[in-house]
Amino acid sequence: MLLLVPVVYFVITVAALQGASFAAAGAADHAAKMFAQAADEASAREAAQASVRVALADFGLTERSARLEVTCDRTPCLEAGTAVRARVHVDVPLPFSPVTSAFGLTVGRIDASATQIVGRFR
Repeated sequence: MLLLVPVVYFVITVAALQGASFAAAGAADHAAKMFAQAADEASAREAAQASVRVALADFGLTERSARLEVTCDRTPCLEAGTAVRARVHVDVPLPFSPVTSAFGLTVGRIDASATQIVGRFR
């Protein structure tokens, strides 16, 4: 019993990291796609943030634990042929911890990025 509890906690922590990596990859991919398909830059940023929120919620993570950065290789961002890059940083909380991530008590940070080319016909 003495060894079982730490081993089970380790497995749960690794599962939380794996889930966060899936969430970050999906969020970055969807954010880049939503940004590249939007009509204007304001609605593009809003749609990208909403897609990150949905992707994280699918894995039980909150929007507070993630940060989205969208960059373009040229301006204006939504010109045909522009490469839009979305990076998502997710702070993975310590499982079963009553302390929030504001105290810095996290398992680690997962970073994911995706690039999408703005199409000619949107």
